[in-house]
Amino acid sequence: MAEKPVYVINGFLEAGKTEFIRTTLEDPEFINRDRTLLIVCEEGIEEYDVASLAKRDIFVEFVEEFEDLTADFYKGLETKYRPDKIIFELNGIWKMDDFLESPMPKDWIMVQMITIVNAATFTNYLSNMRTMIMDHIKYSDTVIFNRCTKETDRVQIRRTIKPLNRKAQIIYEADEGVELGEEEEDPLPFDINTDPIVIEDDDFGLFYLDALDNPGHYDGKTLCFKAQYYHDEKMNKGVILPGRFAMQCCANDISFIGFLARLPFSLKDEVATLKNKDWIYVKGKVKIELKREYRGRGPVIYIQSIERAAKAEEDIVYFT
Repeated sequence: MAEKPVYVINGFLEAGKTEFIRTTLEDPEFINRDRTLLIVCEEGIEEYDVASLAKRDIFVEFVEEFEDLTADFYKGLETKYRPDKIIFELNGIWKMDDFLESPMPKDWIMVQMITIVNAATFTNYLSNMRTMIMDHIKYSDTVIFNRCTKETDRVQIRRTIKPLNRKAQIIYEADEGVELGEEEEDPLPFDINTDPIVIEDDDFGLFYLDALDNPGHYDGKTLCFKAQYYHDEKMNKGVILPGRFAMQCCANDISFIGFLARLPFSLKDEVATLKNKDWIYVKGKVKIELKREYRGRGPVIYIQSIERAAKAEEDIVYFT
């Protein structure tokens, strides 16, 4: 049974999903004479010329309710169209987890998810519907911000998206659809060229992102930062995870983030009375190592000193 690629385009109403899909369907390299099924799950302002598309073996089906995505519905589409590839224009208010669990045929394989965002309304949506918009982004391979201007705050965008989805590629387009490129360099609020590198409490979130995205910045450097102590029985003896609690999406999505760290035997007395969540001040040297926890290479802190510390003024880390 040949696998059939599935492409998902999501985003809020009027974000520009339909225009993006219409442009994509004009790309001969993408279509490549394949029978293509477009499943439209949201009726927007822009429309498709269904008859014209059918002449090119591109077939359109409209879905009004999420509950319509049943096994029988998918089976009927497969029998009717025998598609080589499938594109979903997803409804912006449907939950991604529910959609991904819908009973698609086994040979329909998800290969790419793209989120389209109107840069002009992003800040407003973020303030009023943060959970919903981040639900679009968390699984996306690419996030395209259209209608960008010189005032578009790329740094804020990156700091919003990367904590939730580090793998996502971010692309910016101007009003005319001209691609402005991928995310620009995010200026750091601390100097990575000093040694030691001192991380202030409010900068821990940005430090965490940069250390995972660009571990080479810190290889061989000494770090000083405040964190909370964490160790459990599953971790090897002498290994801890100094870190902080961070809000990655919304108030209901707070999780612990931190770095693998090794304690020398000489510091056993200093940590003997520490409990999880106790505040500590850490100084240590970084080595970049291949670790399962990082799913590749990442920073391991070889601790030189550790001591109790007063808790940070702000308990929760924000990536701004």
